[in-house]
Amino acid sequence: MLLNINRSKFQAHPYHLVDPSPWPISMSFALLVTTISAVMYMQGFNYGGYLLNLGVLLVSTGMALWLRDVIVEATYLGHHTEQVKRGLTIGFALFIVSELMAFFSVFWAYFHSSLAPAVEIGGSWPPLGIQILDPFAIPLLNTILLLSSGAFITYAHHAIIKGNRKSAILGIILTLVFAIIFTALQGYEYSEAGFTIADSIFGTVFFASTGLHGFHVIVGTIFIGVQFIRLLNHHITTSHHVGLESAIAYWHFVDVVWLFLYAFVYLWAAPL
Repeated sequence: MLLNINRSKFQAHPYHLVDPSPWPISMSFALLVTTISAVMYMQGFNYGGYLLNLGVLLVSTGMALWLRDVIVEATYLGHHTEQVKRGLTIGFALFIVSELMAFFSVFWAYFHSSLAPAVEIGGSWPPLGIQILDPFAIPLLNTILLLSSGAFITYAHHAIIKGNRKSAILGIILTLVFAIIFTALQGYEYSEAGFTIADSIFGTVFFASTGLHGFHVIVGTIFIGVQFIRLLNHHITTSHHVGLESAIAYWHFVDVVWLFLYAFVYLWAAPL
């Protein structure tokens, strides 16, 4: 009887060989549309804004459908073995390194311009005529919010490991609330700033660095929000929470980057 088993239905290795998926090529097309439409919008082309909204919609839809498939593979089909989870962890660590390089380039531009200010901006940093934001106002409050959110998400992680689901839910809720408040305050700060991205090199690197970080905060908030929904649906257990750990690692990365931004872009640039 055992000799009649169809071996093609069984997997003799711990790796996950994914099925053909339409989402990689779909996401590539969506990102191409988003990038081109963003340039068109910034250059004042007609309907550039509508195309940009379409691109964002396509990217969001593609991400949601792709993530749905990953959740199904991990939670319901059992494809995420210990070996697969180890590979996912290593892959996400490499992704964090690539993100670090993006911020490294922004900081490089900042220090290149600030350590030896050109005569075109008055030979001083910040440039003449630029009114710097008070680092002890909204930026300090945002620092407290972001560091507190990092503490709460770590609390949620330890609660998951100990099997305390209610505490984990509370920790993630507080993290999401603080993240949303941070984003709202950052937007308010932009609206109240006395300079724009076009006001000398300082305005460019300020909005490029804090804007890039703000984008990562929004992505991290969505990332944690997805894990929160999974936690409510009992997808996350004490032994199966690599997605949550990746979200936590991403959030701590965002925290550390903000400390450098606050120290150099806000505090160091502020007049004595």
